[in-house]
Amino acid sequence: MLWVAIIGLIMTVLAVAVAGRRASFLYKLATVGPPAPERIEYARTHAADEIKAQLVEVFGQKKLLKWTPSGVAHFFVMWAFFILLTVYIEAYGAIIQGAVTGRPDFHIPLIGQWAVLGFLQDFIAVACVLGLAAFAVIRIKNSPKALGRRSRFSGSHLGGAWLVLFMIFNIIWTLFLARGAAAANDNFPYSSGAFVSLALGDVLPASSLLEEIALLLHIGFMLVFLVIVVNSKHLHIFTAPLNVLFSRRPDGLGGASELRLDGKPVDFEDEDLDAERLGRGKIGDTTWKGFLDFYSCTECGRCQSQCPAWNTDKPLSPKMLILDQRDHAFKVAPYLLAGAPKEHADTDVLALLDKPLVGEEGVIHPDVLWSCTNCGACVEQCPVDIEHIDHILDMRRYQVMVESSFPSEAGVMVKNLENKGNPWGMSEMKRADWIEELDFEVEVVDEKMPEDADYLFWVGCAGALEDRAKKTTKAVAELLHIAGVKFAVLGPMEACTGDPARRLGMEYLFNMLAQQNIETLNEAGVKKIVATCPHCFNTLANEYPQLGGTYEVVHHTQLLAKLVDEGLLTPITPIEEKITYHDPCFLGRHNKVYSQPRDIMSKVPGVQTQEMHRHKDRGFCCGAGGARMWMEERIGKRINTERVDEALTTNPDTVSTACPFCMVMLGDAINEKKNNGEAKESLEVVDVAQLLIKSVKSPS
Repeated sequence: MLWVAIIGLIMTVLAVAVAGRRASFLYKLATVGPPAPERIEYARTHAADEIKAQLVEVFGQKKLLKWTPSGVAHFFVMWAFFILLTVYIEAYGAIIQGAVTGRPDFHIPLIGQWAVLGFLQDFIAVACVLGLAAFAVIRIKNSPKALGRRSRFSGSHLGGAWLVLFMIFNIIWTLFLARGAAAANDNFPYSSGAFVSLALGDVLPASSLLEEIALLLHIGFMLVFLVIVVNSKHLHIFTAPLNVLFSRRPDGLGGASELRLDGKPVDFEDEDLDAERLGRGKIGDTTWKGFLDFYSCTECGRCQSQCPAWNTDKPLSPKMLILDQRDHAFKVAPYLLAGAPKEHADTDVLALLDKPLVGEEGVIHPDVLWSCTNCGACVEQCPVDIEHIDHILDMRRYQVMVESSFPSEAGVMVKNLENKGNPWGMSEMKRADWIEELDFEVEVVDEKMPEDADYLFWVGCAGALEDRAKKTTKAVAELLHIAGVKFAVLGPMEACTGDPARRLGMEYLFNMLAQQNIETLNEAGVKKIVATCPHCFNTLANEYPQLGGTYEVVHHTQLLAKLVDEGLLTPITPIEEKITYHDPCFLGRHNKVYSQPRDIMSKVPGVQTQEMHRHKDRGFCCGAGGARMWMEERIGKRINTERVDEALTTNPDTVSTACPFCMVMLGDAINEKKNNGEAKESLEVVDVAQLLIKSVKSPS
């Protein structure tokens, strides 16, 4: 066995050296950009949350198990890596002990002869082989050659995936060969439990040479696999747990990431602020967390398959957004790491180094960047917690604030926000006009919140100024009045929360609007807020705390569901309609509010609910998020049309939702369908609050 030990040692040293060199390169490349101290600080101060995330997402494979059977297959293949580590301890132990004593019958101390461990090793190896077979079937069935862009593997590096599957198969069959040979030679540590290995031991000849060759083959394939892993997309085996550890909590959704410069929040009042460095203009501006995203991408395409832009023939693929940046980073890595002066680079390399991150000839085409609705489907479905929206927002910030490059129609929205405090450019005095249409008084905050007010009702720009959304505003106000909930509104003092500006990338304007609103809210003594717009709700609850504005914020569906449960609102009038509910992205995926709107509808007598195929965490966007409400949709099929087509498959009498933007987008698509004779004339879009008020009030 001495020759086996020598060869095994040489192979191991070489493989570890090659893999270690690659790991060093990846670490150095990831740290060329700005730091992200907030990621480390959060992980340090929220250890319990991070341990839970590792247990649930990494070891429990929660996100992957949503996708069966591929999730189940991956679960067993992943756990094979963990459990079969014990086999490598046994293999190296056998080689060393065989070289020293001539008898390779090593077993792990304490547990090494436990039949349960032997059974687990063989069981997980068999399960791994079945998982590999499942992966092969899934890849063949979903081949891009057959499905084109409908395949979630479209754009992925397919050859590398097949190579890895082949290498894992080689590891498993050599594992069984080595264990069977050891059993045949009476060197196997288990007398029972390891059902496959022991069965092979009964049929294989007793041969020391076969056992030695099998051990070297097994270790050799494992070492080659290690080198392949650190040079391929399967690097995620090592980086995914780190990416989960340092991801934004609860899951990278909710509030947008803060704009940072050199690891610190940007202070726009700083006279020394280098405005040319805002956002991400080149690959070197990417933080180490961004590089972890690059390294962790498994190219599985789950994000791509759920993306509303990709599903409506637009160029944005969240997967390719990450892969294109990663590939570019690897191309320029030698020059980023060496800091080579540009004057010494040849023309091709110089062009590569100067290649903009976004542009017609850039790494990311502008149409890709501006197709994103910030719906969060990609982040929600990513099994390794890649934060695609953060990448998009940082690139948008550079384009908007440094390059002044963004869709022209969005410029009108920006000017309206700057001059009038709302995207439509209407007078702030019109914000309270809806109150005159009610038959009861609504208190408007003068300077301080009324002492008896339970909530500030944040009406929002759409709720105050857009005719369809005003119906929701009035319904909510009336329901609160009926339930005896005291509330007040800001009226003309209310300004846009800044969500459209921030999602566009105009961080300076968001900061200005947010600071103005926070000052107003704090001076008025506001503690609790109810909002009808999920975008306002998300911004107030999750983004204003970044600037010092912390309030207890609820969405109107949450409050109304609570009032119904408490008996303060009682639906009595039957609504004999078949209704399908559309989940607003910023209420559902971004804030996990799925049950309350449905609970309200379930309490309304007569209502028959029918879910669309894509709903809850896999719900399909209306197309208005990410400031796209104010941008024309010129490429592919309209997202709102796609969503309404899906709604029509349920043959509804009414489409309900809980967002003013969704009402506008879905309503426009339905009207177009009516004009084409593809939808019944009675079909309409209403807010859940409108259904509730219709049932709570007795028919006149």
